[in-house]
Amino acid sequence: MLNRITLGLIPLMLSGQALALEMKYTKDQIPNLAPEPQHKVSTTRLTGLFTRTHFKAIDLDDKFSAKIANRYFESLDYNKSLFTQTDIDNFKRYENSFDDILISGQIKPIYDIYQMHMEKRFERYTFALSLIEKEIDFSIEDNYQFDREDVSWATSSVELDEFWRQRVKYDALNLKLAGKDWSEIQEVLSKRYNNALKRITQSKSEDVYQVFMNSFSKAIDPHTSYLSPRNAERFQVEMSLSLEGIGAMLQSIDDYTVITKLVPGGPADKSEELVPDDKIIGVGQGDGKIVDIVGWRLDDVVDLIKGPKGSIVKLEIISGKVGSSDTSRIISIEREKIKLEDRQAKIEFIESKLPEYKGQQLAVINIPSFYANLTRDVKKLLTEAKEKKVSGVVIDLRNNGGGSLPESMALSGLFIKEGPVVQVKTGQNRVDVKYDPEATVFYDGSVSVIVNRYSASASEIFAAALQDYGRALILGEQTFGKGTVQQHRGLSRIYDFYKNPVGFITYTIQKFYRINGGSTQNKGVTPDILFPTPIVADEFGEIVYDNTLPWDSIPKASYKVVNDVSPSSFGMLSEKHEQRISQEQEFQFITQDIERYKKDNDKKSISLVESVRLVERNENEARSLERANLRRTAQGLEVVKSLDDLPKKAPELDPYLDEAVNVTFDFIELGKVAKR
Repeated sequence: MLNRITLGLIPLMLSGQALALEMKYTKDQIPNLAPEPQHKVSTTRLTGLFTRTHFKAIDLDDKFSAKIANRYFESLDYNKSLFTQTDIDNFKRYENSFDDILISGQIKPIYDIYQMHMEKRFERYTFALSLIEKEIDFSIEDNYQFDREDVSWATSSVELDEFWRQRVKYDALNLKLAGKDWSEIQEVLSKRYNNALKRITQSKSEDVYQVFMNSFSKAIDPHTSYLSPRNAERFQVEMSLSLEGIGAMLQSIDDYTVITKLVPGGPADKSEELVPDDKIIGVGQGDGKIVDIVGWRLDDVVDLIKGPKGSIVKLEIISGKVGSSDTSRIISIEREKIKLEDRQAKIEFIESKLPEYKGQQLAVINIPSFYANLTRDVKKLLTEAKEKKVSGVVIDLRNNGGGSLPESMALSGLFIKEGPVVQVKTGQNRVDVKYDPEATVFYDGSVSVIVNRYSASASEIFAAALQDYGRALILGEQTFGKGTVQQHRGLSRIYDFYKNPVGFITYTIQKFYRINGGSTQNKGVTPDILFPTPIVADEFGEIVYDNTLPWDSIPKASYKVVNDVSPSSFGMLSEKHEQRISQEQEFQFITQDIERYKKDNDKKSISLVESVRLVERNENEARSLERANLRRTAQGLEVVKSLDDLPKKAPELDPYLDEAVNVTFDFIELGKVAKR
């Protein structure tokens, strides 16, 4: 029986010899975790705040209790690889008592469930270690199902064994495709799985508490959360922009550390070698050896990546892009202190490449976030644009996740004379209309705004306001759809004298609405001219999260449409836009990528046959080489024979911005024609 296994000596074939590797961890080293003294009062305070002041009305009854229970079970076994249906059925006896647990603060039952989770996890990694004793055959037809969202809980340990066999084979094949021989694969995987066992033995009471409290929080809405004291400290550091590191936001997904966002102007962003969805599988310091970090705790990975300014961190990366190569790559990044000035708005002047607008120029203002004093900075940039007598301005809000509400309102006010900018509703249904703080127009020229699916919150408020006023042409992809406001606060009190500190919470207190009455929640902002994208509205953004607040509407505010942008022009602009991108090489590549994305996005499994994966990798590399040479030919450069012959940093291409500039010139010309 697996639950009786004690790790002793497992023979591994290293360098062609059978060696006995001593295992350092046994099942009796799994800690018996229990609630800490501060957890009872922390639970009752958190529960009271959520039920009294959260935007969403919460009924702590048996129905909601079952919802929390299901989230807790799923949080402990995200891909259904540890528990069987029998385990879940046994847990069901708790599901109607989670509401009572939260109200009373008596949280011992959640620790009992977590204890079984640790034991199951220990058993599974023990089993994984046994699977690498013998060399794996990668020529046999086999598949690994990585997407298990719709899979039922296993009916037996035999089913779990089969999943873990495929998972270990997947891990091993990835290493082989990265150029490692079997002895090296054994060494890496034995360390990886032993590290997983080590982390189980190092589990702490706060780990259990955080998982449970976030199961409660996320059962309310996706932007409500509990932060442990350690995570809260990191949150404060990041918000103050004093973090010395690479400037990347990370998330743990199925044992992998995944990049979710790059801080604009940070070292990772400036390296131009990392993008969201890339997976970090190894970390090294300076000239030191790369440490495999698959399966590590996220906070431990973050601590490994952080470091003093000027030092070098090496990251081993696997691309997260659908259809990309399995080959890992190692990049070196110099750590820096992430400074506010690196995230400031910047201006660029672009001349038209279209012959009909030869000699005309636009100012492109890139705004990475809505930081304090943004409007002051943009005023300076607009003054510079006016001095250069540009034909118009493009505001680039791509990848802008939001920020300050007052700055969003003030920035909108630079382009309108006066009036409302956004409406905010509280949980008590009180609506507060927020107005342009200044009754003057700072810039009255032609304006377009480019957004993408990562434009959220304050970016959506700004884009929606200028769209509702008819003041700017909105271009790009549908935005993220985050129309809620959160508050961050601590749970501690001045009279607390606990040995360990109490954590923090972030929870939703208000909801945004456009001045036309519609919410930006879930739907986001739909551009006037849509650009090609692989993501449809219901596949990305706020709407894909569980328990999101619904879209709704309130009465429209009183405002006067400027009508600088007439919807009657959208058809003509779209026609010219479609005709142009059908002939543009980069958009042809984008169209091909979209088709491949739609095809690959339905895949739930991946082949475990080495020859099949090699063919896929060769096809990807051949396509990349072909595209690189087509680009070089267009630039008058010589073609290369392999990807290794390409320069490390190729000229940066931004077809979406180039086309936004083209559409804006068309838009300006239509306005001139209308006036004539």
